[in-house]
Amino acid sequence: MSSISLRVEFGGGLELLFSNLKRHKLTLPSIVPLNNSTKLKEEALSSVETKPVDVEYLIYHLRDNLLQERAELFMEDNTVRPGILVLINDTDWELEGEGEYGLKDNDEVVFISTLHGG
Repeated sequence: MSSISLRVEFGGGLELLFSNLKRHKLTLPSIVPLNNSTKLKEEALSSVETKPVDVEYLIYHLRDNLLQERAELFMEDNTVRPGILVLINDTDWELEGEGEYGLKDNDEVVFISTLHGG
């Protein structure tokens, strides 16, 4: 099965939820389950509906594999929670189709918390 490589970066305090690391290099399968399950093995993909890997799947992958604590500070209602800016290759994800953006090899996805206490 083919895969893609990505760079993922966290800022604005989000890195604290991800092992206090700002930058991560990930390899994801290029075809993933339609329901964004991150638990299926490659051989099981033939028995479920699939789609090309997208940002929505990346969010689930980050939650299930890299997030160390407090998932509610990262995800809400199957997407990133309000107050998190998402940039895909330095462009606001709203201009790229948000979670439906099909990830490509060597893309960079940045998550920045814009919420501050006070």
